[in-house]
Amino acid sequence: MRVINYPDKKEWQKLLIRPVFETHSLDESVRKVLENVKKNGDEAILKYTEKFDHIRLDSYIVSKEEKVAALKLVDTELKKAMELASDNIAKFHNAQKSSIVEVETLPGVRCWQKAVPIEKIGLYIPGGTAPLFSTVLMLGIPAKIAGCKEIVLCSPPGKDGFLNPAIIYAASIAGIDKMYKIGGMQAIGAMAYGTDTIPAVYKIFGPGNQYVTAAKQMVAREGMAIDMPAGPSEVAVLADESSNPVFIASDLLSQAEHGTDSQVVMITVSKEIADQTIKELESQLNELPRKNLAEKSLAYGKIFLVKDYEEMMELANTYAPEHLIISTSNADSLVEKVINAGSVFIGAYTPESAGDYASGTNHTLPTNGYAVAYSGVNLDAYFKKITFQHINKEGLELLGPAIEKMALAEELTAHQRAISLRLRH
Repeated sequence: MRVINYPDKKEWQKLLIRPVFETHSLDESVRKVLENVKKNGDEAILKYTEKFDHIRLDSYIVSKEEKVAALKLVDTELKKAMELASDNIAKFHNAQKSSIVEVETLPGVRCWQKAVPIEKIGLYIPGGTAPLFSTVLMLGIPAKIAGCKEIVLCSPPGKDGFLNPAIIYAASIAGIDKMYKIGGMQAIGAMAYGTDTIPAVYKIFGPGNQYVTAAKQMVAREGMAIDMPAGPSEVAVLADESSNPVFIASDLLSQAEHGTDSQVVMITVSKEIADQTIKELESQLNELPRKNLAEKSLAYGKIFLVKDYEEMMELANTYAPEHLIISTSNADSLVEKVINAGSVFIGAYTPESAGDYASGTNHTLPTNGYAVAYSGVNLDAYFKKITFQHINKEGLELLGPAIEKMALAEELTAHQRAISLRLRH
């Protein structure tokens, strides 16, 4: 990781740039795949599965037999762990349910808002470098709580042509029946446009690599709703002389092992802790099976040495990380100064892994600086809010004259007449 000592604020934006990869050819590749899926449906999907996943399938539907077999293959202890995580995720998202908002703005003028679940949603579950069954729980459980009628799940097949058993088990916990062995750009296209096999959905959820992210953004430009324009994962760790470099290194590596395009950042007021963390990274890196991926990610990583806590928080808010870990002696007070972050982890005993799996919060979060304006996935993401109003005669008499004046001032005579005709009547 690159150490940057006391950077000038004028340089912050430049120093905080995420890893950038060439995107023109990527966009062209994604566009071609989406157009082919839109035109040729199932035929195109089978073709791309063979090309990108190196497996030839006659059908990409996860059959009943596969589901039954998968449930037997998942380790009992893993099942228990997933069920614990499921319970916590359900508790946290159930608590987010909102009631109908109703108000009488004037006598006889009644307005209310009702949350209505999105009927059809699609879930993209990564499975390339790692089968993220936890994402099934994070996205599927809130969808069920919200009351979405149709849930479609797409995830890439393994080399054996089957979906990872843990993904299937997680889907069974979340109550998802429609599962398809499709990955990458073609999965996004399938859910956006629909095929003879897969129904089109109204909103697509789920993280993915740059190709998946680009595909989501492209179908969004055509009118498809998506959860957020999320990209590669990232973490920022705030540390001081009280922090444990062993813990910090483990948190940075937790993020780095996601992939070569993940980014890890550390912001500290202590040079000693920065030096100790670098040594710990070197030591712990050698113990990781995914060392190669993590090592490439760390090459883009940065450690910022800043003068005080105020500058620490200002830099963190400028970065707007997906995950923000505050591991300082005054963590509780620094939390109050967080403005931009996807999810915050407070104290030495709150690793990012807790939120990734089992504490209850959702791990589908805004990346690439989108935390300045976007929220992570929550129960509201599965609803659309519809407003209603009912006005009686008394209400129209009170409200009508103001509407008439405003409509005429905007030179919209038909709007004004819609009121005047009723008042005369």
